[in-house]
Amino acid sequence: MSAAGQPADAAGETAAPLLVAIDGPAGSGKSSVSREAAGRLGFGILDTGAAYRALAWAALQAGVDLDDDGAVLALLESWGFTITMRGEQWVTVTLPAAEGVVPSDPVDVTAAIREPSISGQVSRVSKHPEVRERLNAMFRRIVAESGLPGVVIEGRDITTVVAPDAPVRILMTASPEVRAQRRAGELPGLSHEQVLADIVARDAKDAQVVDFFNPAPGVTLVDTSELDFEQSVGAVIDIVRTARKAAEVSE
Repeated sequence: MSAAGQPADAAGETAAPLLVAIDGPAGSGKSSVSREAAGRLGFGILDTGAAYRALAWAALQAGVDLDDDGAVLALLESWGFTITMRGEQWVTVTLPAAEGVVPSDPVDVTAAIREPSISGQVSRVSKHPEVRERLNAMFRRIVAESGLPGVVIEGRDITTVVAPDAPVRILMTASPEVRAQRRAGELPGLSHEQVLADIVARDAKDAQVVDFFNPAPGVTLVDTSELDFEQSVGAVIDIVRTARKAAEVSE
């Protein structure tokens, strides 16, 4: 597995990046808000959900049973995954070699992994505990090797499993109705009722492996139900800057 990061400095060493961990359910605003906040802070952004989507896409392309944890783990051992962490996001996947066939060239799946047909399959790969452990280890490695001054890492299990010691940990949420309204605007052709039903069903599946609504100790809750985009970005940046000042005072 591989991931795109930033080069180390001339001495070959870099300081550990300031890590901002953000969890939240679909439609809470975490992806768009995290990316904008990271850009304004001069940080990188790691969308962990893109990796799960890319894995689901690769499994479907390779004919792997998404419900078979052993088969998905085997795919994890042989695929290639790359994601950009600054500027416009690009995600590529290298499919493993089939018998008598060489591995594929990197395939740009940036758009493909956002298709509803992939979104509906993500929970089938994310439900496997060892798959999550392997991907979490990959996320930590990507951040450690990024060479960036800071990284906003967003997705699921971020504040409690992937980066429980991050100096900034945020749980971003919103009511199901508000999230459905936001998602409906991104999914033309689907009614608010259809999107709300999908969100409620997805929340039920997610609840089996992660708690998106009750922050763990030390995690700051940001409810965006009554916040617009700019206010949500500002809330994240304020939390990061407050943490930075506190760290400077303690040094």
